[in-house]
Amino acid sequence: MIRPMSTFAPSDLLNCLRWRYATKKFDPTKTIPAETWSALATSLVLAPSSFGLQPWHFLTIQNPSIRAELRTHSWGQSQVTDCSHFVVLAAKTTMNEADIDAFLARTVAVRGGEIDQLTPYREMMVGFTQNMDEPARLQWAKLQTYIALGQLMTSAAVLGIDACPMEGLNPAEYDRILSLPEKGYTTSVACALGFRADDDKYAAAPKVRFEECDVLSFL
Repeated sequence: MIRPMSTFAPSDLLNCLRWRYATKKFDPTKTIPAETWSALATSLVLAPSSFGLQPWHFLTIQNPSIRAELRTHSWGQSQVTDCSHFVVLAAKTTMNEADIDAFLARTVAVRGGEIDQLTPYREMMVGFTQNMDEPARLQWAKLQTYIALGQLMTSAAVLGIDACPMEGLNPAEYDRILSLPEKGYTTSVACALGFRADDDKYAAAPKVRFEECDVLSFL
């Protein structure tokens, strides 16, 4: 695919990133348009991951009763029930050779070629995963979901959609409510998306960030 010509000025990107904030209060009467949500959902599908293995699953929770139950295990935060779309990012609890083979089969289906040509890549991935114990593999998978979370939030900002990343939740209760263990996944983090309420006092609060020289170096 030919790289698309940039249609975004650097200043436009920065304006979007300065506009976004962790929205504390959503307007429950406003819904993300279907076309916009489709783009955001696809941004999750297109998110990068280590080796491209995609050890995750993304659940968009629209059922009001499920959201209400999840809210009780999210410190009672209103974002869970008031946002337009609530996404739970789940990490794969195991990563074995069958998962790697499924990814390689998908690679051949998309790009063509022969599966045997990917044997060196397979061996590298198998070696990488086998060099970690089960807790380390799970932690690796959870870290991958944060890459997807970052892509989702940036995409939302570019499209003028508010978002709030949420770690203030009980993963075990989320897993139970969403029946994730039997599907081979566990809750990593969540993200509420929609439109900020007019009276969210945090919307106009200046961003608090360290100076660039304190967090960014060039070597």
